[in-house]
Amino acid sequence: MTMPTILKKFETNSPEETYALGRRLGGELAVGDCLAMTGDLGAGKTALARGLAEGFGADPMLVSSPTYVLVQQYPAGDERSLFHLDIHRLGAPEAEFDDLGVDEMLAEGAVVIEWANLATAVLPRPRKDITIEITGLTSRRFTITAVE
Repeated sequence: MTMPTILKKFETNSPEETYALGRRLGGELAVGDCLAMTGDLGAGKTALARGLAEGFGADPMLVSSPTYVLVQQYPAGDERSLFHLDIHRLGAPEAEFDDLGVDEMLAEGAVVIEWANLATAVLPRPRKDITIEITGLTSRRFTITAVE
């Protein structure tokens, strides 16, 4: 088993900077890419997802926390979509993850998973993990690792 490789670390000091980081990262996403986010409540997962959506070509205004809807789809306008999953609400995340149809989503677009730490063993590979740490009232540290 290969150990994850740290690709990049970023620091942001406001929700706007977190959004801008997401927009930059979203511009690098392609069909078949998976981003698995982990961070405490209020860490900025949804702000990052809004930026990812815009960078990918989807309407960021459609993005909300998918907490009560397990999967949200944001069309990017070119027959691809960004899929936004929140696995926090799954009763048994590792057992139920396959039922979400992530393989089909990856064939149609990119997938962003919130609360990914709840189902690490069954997440798609390869992927990029994004760990978000709260470092201050509005500051955050983002560590991106590659998982093969």
